[in-house]
Amino acid sequence: MEKRAVAVIPARLQSTRLPRKVLADIAGKPMIRHVYERASLAQSINRVLVATDSKEVIRIVREWGVAVILTSPNLPSGTARIASIVNKIDAEIVVNIQGDQPLVEPELIDELVRSFQNNRADIVTPVFRITEVSDRIDPGLAKVVCGNDGRALYFSRSPIPHVRDAPLAEWPKRAALWAQYGIYGFRRHVLEEFDASLPPSQLEQAEKLEQLRFLEAGYSIYTIKTRFRQIAVDTAEDLAQVRRILASQPQQESG
Repeated sequence: MEKRAVAVIPARLQSTRLPRKVLADIAGKPMIRHVYERASLAQSINRVLVATDSKEVIRIVREWGVAVILTSPNLPSGTARIASIVNKIDAEIVVNIQGDQPLVEPELIDELVRSFQNNRADIVTPVFRITEVSDRIDPGLAKVVCGNDGRALYFSRSPIPHVRDAPLAEWPKRAALWAQYGIYGFRRHVLEEFDASLPPSQLEQAEKLEQLRFLEAGYSIYTIKTRFRQIAVDTAEDLAQVRRILASQPQQESG
């Protein structure tokens, strides 16, 4: 039987690179509403709630009838925000969907939740194939190398695996190159332990990738391969791109 799964959307209003982006208008709706509606279409999710440090976000979200919890403004990441309220979440599987992902695919969320039935992973995250040189050298994309069973071995902002004695353009012919799609599924105990006793690790601080904290601490992260490519909003250019995409699509209604 499927374990109960809840999706949480962490939403920090004053984000560093693009402040107030979670409330940016996209096709007539705040960005976070697009995230909420798409997450709500996932059949495996029993409940979707928002975790935010902003009373303004709370007021707006509550107008839609969405469950929302106020968190500390001093939390350094979305994972920390969710971990801080995990005692208020009735679920064995918690899916972290960032508030800047208005194009997140409901079917990918379902695939992620289902994957917990097939392995003993502590954490599951999707990965997508990259082939362009610009993607391989983009430090904004977290690259990942995996074992034969899909278990993540390492994440890096650098292009990995390094293909020796071949120019960068030929690397995809020599090795599969994967990047992470930035949603996570957590077993509940991981978030409980994160909040209590899992400080930032050396590798995490070097690469600025939270995934490495879990790997260094001995948690298992499994990956699922997806045809979808993440499109998140980090910059004004990203926002303009997402506006163009959503303006051209019929709007879906959440259940």
